[in-house]
Amino acid sequence: MREKISIITSTCVPIPLENIDTDQIIPARFLKATTREGFGDNLFRDWRYDKDGNPNPDFVLNQTRYSGEILVGGKNFGSGSSREHAAWAIAGYGFRVVVSSFFADIFKNNAMNNGLLPVVISSDFLSELFASIEADPKTTLTVNLPQQTLTNNATGRSEHFDINPYKKDCLVNGLDDIDYLLANKGKIEAYEAKRQ
Repeated sequence: MREKISIITSTCVPIPLENIDTDQIIPARFLKATTREGFGDNLFRDWRYDKDGNPNPDFVLNQTRYSGEILVGGKNFGSGSSREHAAWAIAGYGFRVVVSSFFADIFKNNAMNNGLLPVVISSDFLSELFASIEADPKTTLTVNLPQQTLTNNATGRSEHFDINPYKKDCLVNGLDDIDYLLANKGKIEAYEAKRQ
């Protein structure tokens, strides 16, 4: 079982860049591990640190004014290779939601498979979010997964987002694919018994 996602209200970390690919999210040299532990430490590693390992003060994750469980990224977030480690790194850092106007399909599926909610909104609404967060880093967003809405609490504007019903059920109930099967074991056994 993983942490359930229902309604999350949080401040945000903005990265208003388009085409953020999985190699930028988690560089290839960190992909040797086969478990999820520690990937959050290397999230955006080459942007967060210089070649000597010193924090880059210009990068958003190193700026104390920004924090929260919601990462707001530019259009075409998660493009590039299919590495699941990108979702591991984002979740491992502490983000529970990623917002963008477009996600690469493989990244989007990897995110949901790892308990991370990708929320697709319009380009216009995304621009508004970046403006609100820049004007006040304490701006909060409310993600309501049961209702499938995202609300900018600075302006009151909301948008509906789409999600696969099966993946929504898994996220709301904190289930991965195996947990889901185990939760339905009785139904599966009854169906199999009927077929014999």
